[in-house]
Amino acid sequence: MPSSAQRKRVLSGMRSTGKLHLGNYVGALDNWVHMQDEHECYFCVADWHALTTDYADTSRVKENSLEVLLDWLAAGLDPERSTLFIQSHVPEHAELHLLFSMITPLGWLERVPTYKEQQENITGKDLSTYGFLGYPVLMSSDILIYKADFVPVGEDQSAHVELTREIARRFNLFYCQRGRAVFPEPKTVLTPAPKLPGTDGRKMSKSYGNTILLTDPEPVVRRKLKTMMTDPARIRRSDPGNPDLCPVGDLHKIFSSPETLAKVDAGCRSAGIGCIECKGWAADALVSILNPMQERRKKYEENPRLAWDILEAGSARARKVARATMGEVREAMGMSLDYEAPESVQAAE
Repeated sequence: MPSSAQRKRVLSGMRSTGKLHLGNYVGALDNWVHMQDEHECYFCVADWHALTTDYADTSRVKENSLEVLLDWLAAGLDPERSTLFIQSHVPEHAELHLLFSMITPLGWLERVPTYKEQQENITGKDLSTYGFLGYPVLMSSDILIYKADFVPVGEDQSAHVELTREIARRFNLFYCQRGRAVFPEPKTVLTPAPKLPGTDGRKMSKSYGNTILLTDPEPVVRRKLKTMMTDPARIRRSDPGNPDLCPVGDLHKIFSSPETLAKVDAGCRSAGIGCIECKGWAADALVSILNPMQERRKKYEENPRLAWDILEAGSARARKVARATMGEVREAMGMSLDYEAPESVQAAE
């Protein structure tokens, strides 16, 4: 493992949306677990970001934040190797967000692809708010306040990291601290996220109601897979299929062993196996991954205070870094909390 001085810093996070599903695991969480040995990692439970769409009812934000953390710990994130914290417990994020909002052109936010996409797709909520338009600026403050070198994201979030780079560049242009830039320009690390379909064949998403949760017990996993869509051309048991066109085949490619994958490929194409048998093998692979996670989760489910203590300790560590960054920001902007007489006054004295 590289020494702490050699390790690059990573920042990423997830919104407080409650229990996570396999799409979250494949798309981000599994990659985070592997990154924590080689990098100095900061992982943020983004409860303020949850308010950008769920501002009208905050009753479950705290509970959902805890559920996210429990799934992180179950998947293998280690508070001894990574800093796990909750966004709202580090108020410096909000201060930097405010300062960034003063210098971020409106056009930069309106061109972020997810802005219009989500307005079109989330039709049951009024998203005509400053918070929703400006959430990429808050995301930029999340990243830059830790001076992150790398931000692991899915391809759909890469535009946000590019905006972060532009905001850092603009801030450094306007302000500098003793002739040097305050913020680095973080690099995007695209998470290798293979196609993971939900039970209806579409992308796995809570909004579609097609997820397999990391907390789903074995009977639920098997029941969900029994109803999962398969190759639409395979109507009868005797029809040969194409696992490359089958959502269950996609699950096998991600989770099954090479031996099982070979059996699926040969059996499906020759009609030597039926879809029910194929789904059973997929369920076996998922259960073998989920059961150990659920066992690790039990420790914290039985003692939620232990999990919350991890968040509080991580937030305290994160805040030390955030405070130091804000000290540099204020000094660069000439807004230090410590009084220093202006140069004109010093000269008069």
